Amino acid sequence: MAPLLDDASTPAVVIDAALLERNITAMARSARQRGLALRPHAKTHKIPEIAHLQVAAGAVGLTVATIGEAEAFVDARIGDIFIGYPLWVDQRAAARLLALADRARVTVGIDSAEGARQLVRSLGADARRVPVRVELDCGHHRSGVRPEDAVDVAKAAESAGARVTGMFTFPGHSYGPDAAAPAVADEQQALFTAKASFRDAGFRGLDVSGGSTPSAGLAAGGILTELRPGVYVFGDAQQWELGHCRPEDIALTVESTVVSHRIGPPGTPGRFIVDAGSKVLGSDRAAWATGYGRLLDHPDARIVALSEHHATVEWPLNASLPPLGSRLRVVPNHVCLTINLVDRVHVVRDGVEQGTWAVAARGRNS
Repeated sequence: MAPLLDDASTPAVVIDAALLERNITAMARSARQRGLALRPHAKTHKIPEIAHLQVAAGAVGLTVATIGEAEAFVDARIGDIFIGYPLWVDQRAAARLLALADRARVTVGIDSAEGARQLVRSLGADARRVPVRVELDCGHHRSGVRPEDAVDVAKAAESAGARVTGMFTFPGHSYGPDAAAPAVADEQQALFTAKASFRDAGFRGLDVSGGSTPSAGLAAGGILTELRPGVYVFGDAQQWELGHCRPEDIALTVESTVVSHRIGPPGTPGRFIVDAGSKVLGSDRAAWATGYGRLLDHPDARIVALSEHHATVEWPLNASLPPLGSRLRVVPNHVCLTINLVDRVHVVRDGVEQGTWAVAARGRNS
């Protein structure tokens, strides 16, 4: 398939609107069929136009990682935001949260009694205006309290004056070959343990939130009430390699120009350079990944090295290298990084550019 832009400078981040909409619709339908609310993680896209497509498809609101991201999406008239992060709230953060609470429903994460007490101290008499969910660790071993200790955090939060409305977790250990199903089982067990102790302590009607893009298709209702996948809107090379999306599902690529050839000795694969380096692709490469990215229309090629403005592509043996000046569509390994590295993205439909979208929450890291 030919590149999608005729006159834009490369590297250029391109979103296929039809594929984007199809991915949004498919996840919304899947969650609805399982009786799960969908609250997509918007740190993936950071773009208000995409957020509105998600809400129109049935999302109950958005998940974000920072107060700054929340501000960007509330400014864009998204009315229900969960900051899925164990915030440590000082006076400046408290003022920003209360300003958001004047305009939208805003919930935040905690994972310690100290964090809950700090939140209440900073919010003062308005503490219950910003409800909290307790984060628990279901096996990813990042933030989050042990499931058996989560109720103690909830009790401490209520005693301090906070309003506890749920619990959440992130099965991030689903990102690996054959890892999704075990991660879902871990998540279910952790949430079951925590939910039982919350119920015994008198907490009722709680939101129980989890999920990731690799695990979203396997997550079941019953214990979970809400899913928070993010990458599904675009897909990326990681999801492609893990089998959680197909090449024909990938809605975001980086259109890039071949700028240099590197022809090796006879019997070795050819290599060439495209102008999309780590400053647009990001540099993530999981231990199991086969490269630093893929070429959408050439699945046997691999990006084998990255520097800031160079991507080294290894081409199949005995195949002619693409001509200098030709354009190729690169699939980043981790699409969330790519979005946070550009100010605007090009939007195409049926191969015709429709305009650009601003990455409104770009760089809103605090």
